[in-house]
Amino acid sequence: MNEQAQRWTLLGVSLAIPVILVAAWASAAQTRLKETASASKDVAIASVTDDSYCTPQLKAIIRRVAGACGLIEGGGGRGCQPMEAKKVAALSGDDFNALFKPLSKRAHIIQFDASKTELDPDAAAAIEKAWSDQRGASFFFVVSRASTDGNADMNEVLSRDRAKGVLGHLQSKFKDEDLKNQVGLLWLGEQYAQLGDEFCTWNRSRTGECSAVEINRSAFVAWIDCAI
Repeated sequence: MNEQAQRWTLLGVSLAIPVILVAAWASAAQTRLKETASASKDVAIASVTDDSYCTPQLKAIIRRVAGACGLIEGGGGRGCQPMEAKKVAALSGDDFNALFKPLSKRAHIIQFDASKTELDPDAAAAIEKAWSDQRGASFFFVVSRASTDGNADMNEVLSRDRAKGVLGHLQSKFKDEDLKNQVGLLWLGEQYAQLGDEFCTWNRSRTGECSAVEINRSAFVAWIDCAI
């Protein structure tokens, strides 16, 4: 090989090496990018599966109810009245109840006698059991109702006093100064979000026969541990 041929060979090798290195680096970078994207996707999937009931719709309504009911920004158990509830939920009664149906294994329904707000021993025990099932959650919702029999104004008062009765029992039982900052009260009277008799299959404070009228003389209580 003459001198000129050697020069051309060296030049070719010199040009080829950077090209090969760049191609290798690009291939490695692409592999790392795919691995990172895959890992990110796995993390995202894992992060949204905290609990199957924490749907985006449920999180949205919890956020709005929590704010209106005094659980955000230090409101502390102020409670929501029926007309406020309609504005907070911005949903029909059936839609509102449907959002909470995934909580069937976590919630407790505290039942009351007609025109009464006092807790019986079984109701008190059910409230304490529900409270003990915190699982690291931050918000304890008390959603109280009244059946449609009787005067609407009186039923609103019954609903309010049932919710406050649950809070009062928790305060007297556990004597925790911070408790009111964890409990949100939402009283719905008879005008909004009536429960159907299918809710009789939920965890109730009473056993035996159950009708739609009876199930609406109640307070729905549950810890909500969705990240909102």
